[in-house]
Amino acid sequence: MRRVLLGHTGLEVSWLAFGTGTHGWGGKSDQTQLGLQGLANLLRFAYEQGITFWDAADQYGSHPHLREALRGLDRSSVVITTKTVSRDRRGTEQDLLRFCRELGTDYLDVVLLHCLTQADWPKSHAGAMEALSAAKERGLVRAVGISSHSLGALRVAVESPWVEVILVRLNYAGVRLDGPLSQVVPLLERGHAAGKGLYAMKVLGCGDLVAEVPRALRYVCDLSYLDAAVVGFVSEEEVRQVVSEVKG
Repeated sequence: MRRVLLGHTGLEVSWLAFGTGTHGWGGKSDQTQLGLQGLANLLRFAYEQGITFWDAADQYGSHPHLREALRGLDRSSVVITTKTVSRDRRGTEQDLLRFCRELGTDYLDVVLLHCLTQADWPKSHAGAMEALSAAKERGLVRAVGISSHSLGALRVAVESPWVEVILVRLNYAGVRLDGPLSQVVPLLERGHAAGKGLYAMKVLGCGDLVAEVPRALRYVCDLSYLDAAVVGFVSEEEVRQVVSEVKG
């Protein structure tokens, strides 16, 4: 599995990330439906294939599953992203402490402001940003950023010096993206040039492109401005298929 640096964060990740949030919201996802041990076993299987970048979120309810998967593993060998929907400082501070307890870790690799849809997020999430910056100074969080769900939010993130990591929707077919590829791609190129860590979700169009997995993966694999891509797996067969395509 190819390993890359996530922008200028100093974090080395596997190019392929394990997503735990397919259809994820309200404390559950397709992955958590596998059960605590089922998802933990699948995460360990993926780890054995070289997938050491795991994507979680409070809204997916997947923290306990990652904690179980980490048992017996070197914590430093896995880079974990999680996400908060809190907007104020106090709520975010409480989230970070709870996330650590749920994950069974004393630090968080990447924490993102989750599912941002408005361009004014630096104002509406100012308290959360302050909490994340303070946590980073203390060593509780290693890198911060956003999960983008609109062209306006993405455009602001690319220009923001606060943002180190952007999780962005991207696929060759332009399905379920923040905007047309013709507008999204130039923003990502600018973000990459500025040292942002960029990794893509929805590379299979949230299931719409499963009939064209090789083409979908080739597209994101060949993008020089993209550091990594996340795929939500629900079986060992899916892990094997995607890993073989990526390695090939």
